[in-house]
Amino acid sequence: MGGDAMIESEQTSVASNDVLHRIGASVSPSPSQAEDLSTARKAQTPASSARSPLGRDFMASIVVLLVALPLCMGIAIASGAPPALGLITGVVGGLVVGFLAGQPLLVSGPAASLAVMVWQLVQDFGLAALGPAVLISGVFQLAAGIAGLGRWFRAVSPAVIQGMLAGIGLLIFASQFHVMVDDSPRGGGLANLISIPEAIYKGIFPLDGSVHHIAAVIGLLTIASILLWNRFKPAALKMLPGPLIGVVIATSTAWVLALPIARVEVPVSLLSSLNWMTIDTLPLLKEPGFWADAIGLAIIASAATLLSATAVDRTHGGRRTMYNKELRAQGIGNILCGIVGALPMTGVIVRSSANVEAGAQTKWSAILHGAWILILVVAFPQLLSLIPTASLAAILVYIGWKLVGIEGLRRLATKGRGGVVIWVATVTMIVATDLLIGVATGFALALAHLLITFARLDVRVVQDGDRYDVELLGAATFMSLPKLAEALESVPDHSEVHVHLDKVAYLDHASIELVEDWHERHSGRVFLETDRLKERSTPEFLYRK
Repeated sequence: MGGDAMIESEQTSVASNDVLHRIGASVSPSPSQAEDLSTARKAQTPASSARSPLGRDFMASIVVLLVALPLCMGIAIASGAPPALGLITGVVGGLVVGFLAGQPLLVSGPAASLAVMVWQLVQDFGLAALGPAVLISGVFQLAAGIAGLGRWFRAVSPAVIQGMLAGIGLLIFASQFHVMVDDSPRGGGLANLISIPEAIYKGIFPLDGSVHHIAAVIGLLTIASILLWNRFKPAALKMLPGPLIGVVIATSTAWVLALPIARVEVPVSLLSSLNWMTIDTLPLLKEPGFWADAIGLAIIASAATLLSATAVDRTHGGRRTMYNKELRAQGIGNILCGIVGALPMTGVIVRSSANVEAGAQTKWSAILHGAWILILVVAFPQLLSLIPTASLAAILVYIGWKLVGIEGLRRLATKGRGGVVIWVATVTMIVATDLLIGVATGFALALAHLLITFARLDVRVVQDGDRYDVELLGAATFMSLPKLAEALESVPDHSEVHVHLDKVAYLDHASIELVEDWHERHSGRVFLETDRLKERSTPEFLYRK
């Protein structure tokens, strides 16, 4: 599919550098992840290089499993859904989407970038609405992929993307902070943020025989383990992800000490946990809010997936992403997840980065990781049920903080105030209202900023004796008519005037009429400098001297 092999735009490159290592809801190795991963692949040992592609894919699938397992369950809890529904999405993302993917090294599964939307959907319409919403979003993605719209989901301002991730990160941080002390999240984002001091108090001072302080210790132990492992992990064990180490240490501690805190609820039978769609959900199709959530899931999941695929392209020298094929694969995966009522999926950069760094060569690494999740859930559910809920919540607290990405905001600030304003507005509206309104606000501001930037015209009048040079730089549109008219009319009549239009990027009809009218009225000699403008199909009168 030739249309899929597209060249990255400058905007997408910026987004890849500043944002993509945070999409997918985990912790990237460093801000320069793409470069590090590319270097890691070039530095493979001769023994590793000699290993067969299937052998390397097998080993990479184990690494991806270790990264994905705690995230599938933690993101499900953050979404207000049973952990089993996150695991099912991980299985479908591996076995189905991995087989159909347009980027063979991209790993799909539940992502924190959708957790807030799913949580709100479940709160508004109930868990039964999850399946129909995910199914509709999958149909939307499949149709968009068939129509060849894959590339358009990448046309999003980096400031909006970073603001969206920061807003999601704040909401996840605030809600899971309460879960980390074995408490329940409050009614909304602002309420969760405002009540964090209350959660801290509960975690320090036990009240009425509660176990909030015990859960808080397990949560802090998980975060400390992640930080220490990421800082001091041995080179020989560098493939083991920090979240897995944190969960293992916290689970072992809680099990040995028999701590009376909440554990993850994993059903003995995976089939019994399926959230099948029923005819009772048909009335949801009459709800405009339900449709808005479903389409919103599709748009955000598609943008996150395709931006992640772009980041994966930058980390290896293999086959480039076929964007429409990837979008179709995601659509099929979400249709299947919708049928069984599981979480929605995206292509996620963190699991994909681990896949590339572990030496994966083909799609079989992603497929096998889905098989390992399925085997683990079916054969050893009692093992997963030992994991403290506070430990998984602590991982999401850490992830939420990383998603905020203050460093990304600093980089935006170096490129101008416009991006910072968009970022702040997007974050504020996401936290104060909801994700869709926040993203829509950011997108509207980005368009306004683009229009203002595009329509900007700088005009300078330089006098040299009886000669006047009127220099124009930018876009001459109807919005700049007052400035342009003032500059032309400031030139004395009977004087020689050189109007420099060669640096004008665009000249609309209103500006053309203004220059033409002034040209006819001016009694002195007028020279219109249009060497470069001539190549942009400017009206013929501008070439008359």
